[in-house]
Amino acid sequence: MNYSENLWLYFLLLFGIIIVPGMDMLFVLANSLTGGSNRGLAATGGIMLGGAVHSLNGALGIGLLMHFVPILFNPLLVAGAAYMAFIGITLMRSSITVGHDGPAGSRSAWRAFRQGAVTCLVNPKAYLFMLAVYPQFLRPDYGPIWIQAVIMGLMTIATQFAVYGGLAVTAGRSRDLLIANPRATVLAGRAAGLLLFAVSVFTIWEGWKTA
Repeated sequence: MNYSENLWLYFLLLFGIIIVPGMDMLFVLANSLTGGSNRGLAATGGIMLGGAVHSLNGALGIGLLMHFVPILFNPLLVAGAAYMAFIGITLMRSSITVGHDGPAGSRSAWRAFRQGAVTCLVNPKAYLFMLAVYPQFLRPDYGPIWIQAVIMGLMTIATQFAVYGGLAVTAGRSRDLLIANPRATVLAGRAAGLLLFAVSVFTIWEGWKTA
């Protein structure tokens, strides 16, 4: 697999994770429904800042690990893939819906931005996800690790903006349209779970070949 294919695979996985309704998406939804698109976009900006911090943490953690304890890199890759497979199975078996209730809306765009950043940063699953995913896509044979990490971080932020920003604008304009079809949300969640599981199996197979 070359570097371009590696990035495409990361993007597909990233997009599948971000479109699944969770704490960040519910926060953007709540702010958009209670304060309009501008407040929803401010919340999105805060979440993007949180995503940048998560990307930095993931890159630093994996970079240090590869430098000081390179023998642990492949086991971490397999462990991360197993964790992603668990998440994928959980998503495929769940019925995720977006309802009318969510976190309370803020009174200003600045407050929504700050709360969005905190909402993203205090989510423990985000830290686990970054540690599970980054070892599988940061490879020394693709060039300097820090350049790969910057590219992946920018992709993360851009995808968050596209998904959550689009949600903010849509929710701000049409409340009923967004929450009237819970079945579509369930299908999207299960599709993302299937993608997670498939990528994790492929990663374990790759790690097994290079072990």
